[in-house]
Amino acid sequence: MAKKTVATLHEGSKDGRAYTKVIKMERSPKTGAYIFNEQMVPNEAVKDFFKN
Repeated sequence: MAKKTVATLHEGSKDGRAYTKVIKMERSPKTGAYIFNEQMVPNEAVKDFFKN
């Protein structure tokens, strides 16, 4: 019965595939150490995220 429930949850979540988790390494202006900027971005905006 649990398999049936999980299968129905996967069918309704097709919008989740429209986003990508992106991680960019940046320098902190205060300390100079590296920090990681993580965001969930729509697939079309991934290139724009890395340009800025």
